[in-house]
Amino acid sequence: MSFDEIIDRRGTHCVKWDGMEALYGVSADEGLAMWVADMEFRPPACVQGAVQAMADHGIYGYFGDDSAYKGAICWWMDHRHGWRVDPDWIFSTHGLVNGTAMCLDAFTREGDGVVVFTPVYHAFAKVIRASNRDLVQCEMPIVDGQYVLDFDAWDAQMRGHEKLLILCSPHNPGGRVWTRAELDGVADFARRHDLIIVSDEIHHDLVMPGQAHVPMALIEGIADRLVMMTAATKTFNIAGAHVGNVIIADPDLRARFGARMMALGMSPNSFGLHMVTAAYSPEGAAWVDDLCAYLAENARIFDAGINTIPGLQSMGLQSTYLAWVDFSGTGMARDEFTARVERGARIAANHGPTFGTGGDSFLRFNIAAPRAVIEDAVARMQAAFGDLQ
Repeated sequence: MSFDEIIDRRGTHCVKWDGMEALYGVSADEGLAMWVADMEFRPPACVQGAVQAMADHGIYGYFGDDSAYKGAICWWMDHRHGWRVDPDWIFSTHGLVNGTAMCLDAFTREGDGVVVFTPVYHAFAKVIRASNRDLVQCEMPIVDGQYVLDFDAWDAQMRGHEKLLILCSPHNPGGRVWTRAELDGVADFARRHDLIIVSDEIHHDLVMPGQAHVPMALIEGIADRLVMMTAATKTFNIAGAHVGNVIIADPDLRARFGARMMALGMSPNSFGLHMVTAAYSPEGAAWVDDLCAYLAENARIFDAGINTIPGLQSMGLQSTYLAWVDFSGTGMARDEFTARVERGARIAANHGPTFGTGGDSFLRFNIAAPRAVIEDAVARMQAAFGDLQ
């Protein structure tokens, strides 16, 4: 397949395109949808083939014998990430937002503190607040243009009611790939404050050339407090399948999580299981390698163009396809620079404050699109801020 192919998603019940005018005032006929974190690319042929085989068979009954599905997950984690997973550790949730909510339900009570390092993926705060837990925002400082972890400051911030830490690794929206030393620091922080770690690693396959993701599960001494969350959905652009992997090595944590799954009658849909089984394969791996190379060039073009605009700074991506652009250097109020992007450039991008403390001066742009779209976005932004040149 070609990542350069333009695919018209308008009128297909696509939230990214069909929902942006209502939220951002950006028409799908004239604008660019760069907000929702899915890609403008078709999945690899192996995934398309699995869906076609289901359609050809024509009967959509209950899924049985998930050994091939779990085996594919184990193969992928071993071959791509050097992490040995036992099939019995794997739960399937309706995506990882659901997986996060399930962890809150299984491991915390109302009023408990749940720690996040902000700015961070906005759905964490939504489910934490909706479940009546206390959102504890630990703001990350920026050093040399990248987010860093400030455990000394966060130690002083803890009040003792915190029970769980949600780690975003690699980080969304900043794109950081945390080092092993940084992950050791996360583990030490969790031990000091007796926190269960939920490590959301949905972007773990989408790393830039030269970067290496370290699964939190490879950090020593934390298996008894660790829940791993991964998914094929972000990697292969199959988010609508709503299937995620919650992988728990510790038997006590696994029993607690499994009990809540059982109590709520949770089970995955067969389409997602067939798609994941096909995706986690050598053919899928080759497609991901090509995808990451393409995304890296998109990031280079986007950053180079945005960073020519006085006052704008796009954070260098180590992972993900989500560019995090700081507008603070313009001296503009948030309403002004946002209006220039939405009404001037006609681009829908995520608003920084939704990602929590530290996000006020930012917008997040999805660059997982054909190269021509990225070049168009850069030109639109340069024109919208042309008076600053």
